[in-house]
Amino acid sequence: MVRILHAADFHLDSAYGALSMEQAVQRRKESRENLARLVDYGNDHQAQLMLLSGDLFDSDATFGQTGEMLTEELGRFHGEVVIAPGNHDYYDRRSAYAKLLWPENVHIFRQDVMESIAFPQYGCVVHGAAFLSENAEELPLENVAEDDGLLHLGVLHGDVGSKDSRYRPISVQQIAQSGLAYLALGHVHGCSGVLQAGKTAYAYPGCLEGRGFDELGDKGFLFGEVDSAGVKLRFIPFAKRRYQILNVDLTESEQPVETICRQLPLRTEDDIYRILLVGESTEPIRAEKIQEELAERFYHLEVRDQTRLRQDLWARCDDDTLRGLFLRQMREKYDAATDDTQRQRIEQAVRFGLAAMDNRE
Repeated sequence: MVRILHAADFHLDSAYGALSMEQAVQRRKESRENLARLVDYGNDHQAQLMLLSGDLFDSDATFGQTGEMLTEELGRFHGEVVIAPGNHDYYDRRSAYAKLLWPENVHIFRQDVMESIAFPQYGCVVHGAAFLSENAEELPLENVAEDDGLLHLGVLHGDVGSKDSRYRPISVQQIAQSGLAYLALGHVHGCSGVLQAGKTAYAYPGCLEGRGFDELGDKGFLFGEVDSAGVKLRFIPFAKRRYQILNVDLTESEQPVETICRQLPLRTEDDIYRILLVGESTEPIRAEKIQEELAERFYHLEVRDQTRLRQDLWARCDDDTLRGLFLRQMREKYDAATDDTQRQRIEQAVRFGLAAMDNRE
């Protein structure tokens, strides 16, 4: 049995272009500080192997202090670290992987063919490969692991299930035929959970921190145990800040700010939100004013108005058109309704019908 911490896609020194300059600087600083937090977690929970599946750096234009901090923090880890460089931080003679002085407990794959590193103290072997440029081709994974009584693990940056990918396509069939007990993957920024291909378990842990509204919710890493009987890993939420999108329907709302606040969780001050205002409003929505009123409740907030002004549903009943015929028939049903619930349903049906005629959602 070996206790592992599997993480990937740190994207250190990302631009955070959607934030203010001050916030972008702070977010990069926080991302570097995550390194110490990650190592502390591994040490506190007696992790033996830290498997890092690439894209630790966002590009080769990284700050010198970032690489130095990474080497220093990984050197504090009590176990062994294995890194498989990805498409953003591919290995070449100019990369941080080549230029920095790495601690003895850090092992970096430097070839685009499968290599193996044995850890007899843990009774296991770790197999992996590196990106040598922004693109990487498929690797033969069949029978990577030998039947030698040792536990065989893999670390790769790649794209499972996308045969035409430029970022090392990997098929589920290849994983199933690899002979590995566990394949630690990087590249996809959402946690996949532990999946199974034949006798091989595999997973993407996702990124440590979201960097945009395409990376929503909790982010973190996987931690647990791997042995010959199976894989027991759990997702550990880790991100200091989360990106969230909240849709708020302002139909029937006379106080937009109050309506929004009722739908917010208790704590949002550390998070980055985009609030989408939808539905019908009786007067134009002032999104900028709403954003100004709510800004202090968030680390960063965007408010976008997608509402439409409410119109008299029956205004064109007399039109000599298909719309007019539809409205007249629905108005007859509305007038014949015996309670408010029926009338509300008919109004909703009219809205759907008019939206369909106007090619609206």
